[in-house]
Amino acid sequence: MTIRTHQSISGFVASEPQFSHTERGDARLYMKVGIEHYRKEPDNTFTQLETTFHDVIAYRGAAEQGAERLAKGDNIIADGRVREYSYECNGQRYEGEEFIATRIGHDLARTRYEVDRTERSAAGRDGAAFAPPQRPAQSSAATIGM
Repeated sequence: MTIRTHQSISGFVASEPQFSHTERGDARLYMKVGIEHYRKEPDNTFTQLETTFHDVIAYRGAAEQGAERLAKGDNIIADGRVREYSYECNGQRYEGEEFIATRIGHDLARTRYEVDRTERSAAGRDGAAFAPPQRPAQSSAATIGM
């Protein structure tokens, strides 16, 4: 089975996160995220380049948890996808892109915090620990390719 991969971004929350609801009633979180860029120099030092700013949007559970836990200035990592958009307003055409985050949280490499490990509801989850799939026993001859 192949490993499913996603796009991700890491940066800092550059605006106050704005929590709202869609027309259908789903939770929605919007924020600007700044991403710092660096160039490695021949002498192994780094030169900081211009910081870029991007729209990040999360929906439903990710939006609710993000609104509760994230604040301007936090270092984050978000998993999701880039969505390009365009629209027209007053005869002017606008185009851009936004990052739709399906998972979002603090960047462990840049954030210090305490983890609450008290039991929480495991609705919809099997509480059993992960067990790797059982594989049939192989003879040593098969293992070394004889």
